[in-house]
Amino acid sequence: MKVAIIYGSKSDKQVMANAAKLLKEFGIEYTCHILSAHRVPENLSSTIKELEKNKCEIIIAGAGLAAHLPGVIASQTIIPVIGIPIKAELGGMDALLSIVQMPKSIPVATVGINNSYNAAMLAIEMLAIKYSELSNKLLKFRNDMKIKFIEENSKESEL
Repeated sequence: MKVAIIYGSKSDKQVMANAAKLLKEFGIEYTCHILSAHRVPENLSSTIKELEKNKCEIIIAGAGLAAHLPGVIASQTIIPVIGIPIKAELGGMDALLSIVQMPKSIPVATVGINNSYNAAMLAIEMLAIKYSELSNKLLKFRNDMKIKFIEENSKESEL
């Protein structure tokens, strides 16, 4: 199981760290790359080719502002791409719209602004289709989440 996390600037590192943390918790192998679709397009293209060669299964890509990175990646590979709009100038709406409004036939799955945790969770769900041990971990995670929610909220419901 291999996931690549790609983001456009070292200033995005803190947002993207939640994805890495969750993948680590589930025991999923991942690599991280800081690449720009505009500043180093050649490096981005060669990295995508290397990821394909190494059988990467999902790419999580975070970007702010015009947020072209996830879409540019999706245009160069058939590896599924999960885009994370990163909050910047316009509260992240500029990035959200840039990622979610991809042209027909080049989709990018998109999560909420700064929500790299959900990007990793979506990657885990996608991988769980193929890997039964991961599916079992995910089912346990969901069950534990339900139990914890019930325990924390069952006594607090009265106003």
